[in-house]
Amino acid sequence: MSIDFKGAHYPKAVIIHAVFFYVRYGVSYRDLEEILAKRGVAVDHTTLNRWVVKYAPLIAAKAQAKKRSTSVSWRMDETYIKVKGKWMYYYRAVDKFGKTLDFMLSERRDKAAATAFFTRAIGNNGFPDRVVIDKSGANLAGLQNMNCLLILNGWFWLVEVLQVKYLNNIIEQDHRFIKKLTRQVKGFKSFNSASATLEGIEVAHMIRKQQFETLGQSAFKQFAALAG
Repeated sequence: MSIDFKGAHYPKAVIIHAVFFYVRYGVSYRDLEEILAKRGVAVDHTTLNRWVVKYAPLIAAKAQAKKRSTSVSWRMDETYIKVKGKWMYYYRAVDKFGKTLDFMLSERRDKAAATAFFTRAIGNNGFPDRVVIDKSGANLAGLQNMNCLLILNGWFWLVEVLQVKYLNNIIEQDHRFIKKLTRQVKGFKSFNSASATLEGIEVAHMIRKQQFETLGQSAFKQFAALAG
């Protein structure tokens, strides 16, 4: 199903272009307002923010459904994102080839947050055969919860959990693209805005990693296609 742009006061193409430019290049909303003005589009920076918050998560949901199949060997880690001057936790997972699996911003780093992340990741990607994590007891507990769920549902295999630091280098390196763009954004003012922006950034990163059937399309055309 296509994303509904009805009721918007600007053409769909303008909205998609603005959202893509923001999540791909990490400019400030005021800079983006100026860039669009030079192209003959007068739109306030607060409107640009509303577009990203509204449409980036919808496009990310479409991306999850349309991405290429991924490996059942996962790498999971969390990094830090500052929101309103406070550090929050950004959970991410990639497969052994570095393809993005899932992501989730959380105010806490504990068993409940890890369980919520793994529930989301498994819901979008299916159960993995193994997951490599760091030495975090919370992440280990979250995976143990997933294994308990398998046992309760009568499965005869469990997710293998490996806590081997060097095997997680691939996701630690993958964090760099996300962190680079969030630094350029110049800070998030709310949890909702941060979460929505990160979802858009992840889609742009997935496009860079060629996770969609593209047929030679440009990055923007792939992003626009996800918006339907």
